[in-house]
Amino acid sequence: MARDRRSLRRVPGLQFAKLLGTGDGRTFTVTDADLSHWALLGVWAQPADAAAFRHHDVSRRWVARSTEHLRVRLRPLASQGRWAGREPFGQPTASRWDGPVAAITRARLRPSRAVAFWRAAPPVAAALQAHDGLLLSLGIGEAPVGLQGTFSLWRDGRSLRGFAYGDPVHDEVIRRTRELDWYAEELFARFAVEDVTGTFDGREPFP
Repeated sequence: MARDRRSLRRVPGLQFAKLLGTGDGRTFTVTDADLSHWALLGVWAQPADAAAFRHHDVSRRWVARSTEHLRVRLRPLASQGRWAGREPFGQPTASRWDGPVAAITRARLRPSRAVAFWRAAPPVAAALQAHDGLLLSLGIGEAPVGLQGTFSLWRDGRSLRGFAYGDPVHDEVIRRTRELDWYAEELFARFAVEDVTGTFDGREPFP
């Protein structure tokens, strides 16, 4: 996947792309890493461009070497912050969505604040895993340390809001984030889940 970054720059309609490692997201250190699962986050000019990528040489190579894959088609509902200096999901107009949702968080840690962040992360990860309505949660990263994030799938928006704004452990970390200025750059985005195909770890996120 690391060798395919250059190839992705030539894929028609792919406006923003990140090749990501994954992990269980419990500590956001190298000990979380899952070396058997990798991800592409892609922002497409048109739905047809995303559909056509399934037949592209890069995608076909990945599928040929994989024992499973999961594809999630998302539509942005809200996005705040920047990723590599860009707003990859634009500034979506608020709209009602009653179906399943996804959330992406991403941050670039300040080196001087990294240890404090790593100490605070495990309780939040434990609270997330125990939260009702969570269907899948992954740690994601562009590098082994320092460029960290999460991807999560939820039964509905109410479940996600309950964790984001109603969990006391998460609230405390948000307060400390502002107080201690952990991040040099951060982003939070929420999405409507329009389609899901495939499996992760042998199971369908939406059985």
